[in-house]
Amino acid sequence: MMEEKAMVNDILEGIKSDLKTYAGAILECENMQLRQTLQQIRNNGENAQYEMYKIAQAKGYYKPATKATVTEVDTVKNDVQA
Repeated sequence: MMEEKAMVNDILEGIKSDLKTYAGAILECENMQLRQTLQQIRNNGENAQYEMYKIAQAKGYYKPATKATVTEVDTVKNDVQA
């Protein structure tokens, strides 16, 4: 039987893969109604991913990277805006 941690990580990876697929389909979609439907499905997937992430973090299955400093954030903002 699969351990809970492995299942949570598997779900997170599956959602991540799905989100990439939806993003690609949205970018290529000409039909506005279909595009909006795909965007809604993607949004729901993003919400599900975040909820699963919070569970993984609370259970100690996921340790986020150290938070960036204000200086690091500002540097990235400036690089992106340039």
